[in-house]
Parts: sequence; structure tokens; C-alpha cells
Amino acid sequence: MLRLLFAGLMLTAPVCAQAAGTAAVARGEKVVDEWCRDCHVADGQDPGADMAPPYADLVNVEGRDRAWFEAFLEADHFPMTTFRLFDHEKADVVEYLLSLQRK
Repeated sequence: MLRLLFAGLMLTAPVCAQAAGTAAVARGEKVVDEWCRDCHVADGQDPGADMAPPYADLVNVEGRDRAWFEAFLEADHFPMTTFRLFDHEKADVVEYLLSLQRK
């Protein structure tokens, strides 16, 4: 009986992890839309002289992996507006940014 329970858990774990990842991406996108969208060029938007690059350009620079984004979100990055996110929001933003990378 215990083996069957364990086998069932092993089969559902990847599905649960994927659903949790998808939810984190959605939450991260929401945080980015709230705090970052005013300055970063959105898809289809004409870039103004004072606009920051679109996220897709930023995330696809070589070497920008999970560790890079986590460190970036821990530091102040002028001339960007200083804002403070909760740790769970930072984790969600990292998931969102990683989801934009070309595989």
C-alpha cells in the first residue's frame, strides 16, 4: 500500500511542479507589469528616447541565468527607480523573466 502511495506521489509531482511554475510566472508577470512596465518598452510599443529595453532583449543576453537575475533583484540598479519587492515576489519575477528566454 505504501509503495502505491509513493508511486502515485512520484507521478503527480512533476505535474504539480509545472503548475506551480506556471503560477509563479503569472504572478511574476503581474509584479513586472505593476512596477516595471512604465519604463520598459512593451511588445509592439514604439521605444521612446527615455525608455528602457524590452524584457525579451534583456533576458536573452548571454550569461543571464537564474543566479544572475536573483543577484540583480537584490541590488539597487540605478538609474532605475528604487523599489523593494518581497522575497516571494522576486522569486516570481525571476520565473517570469526566465520564461521569456529563447530556449
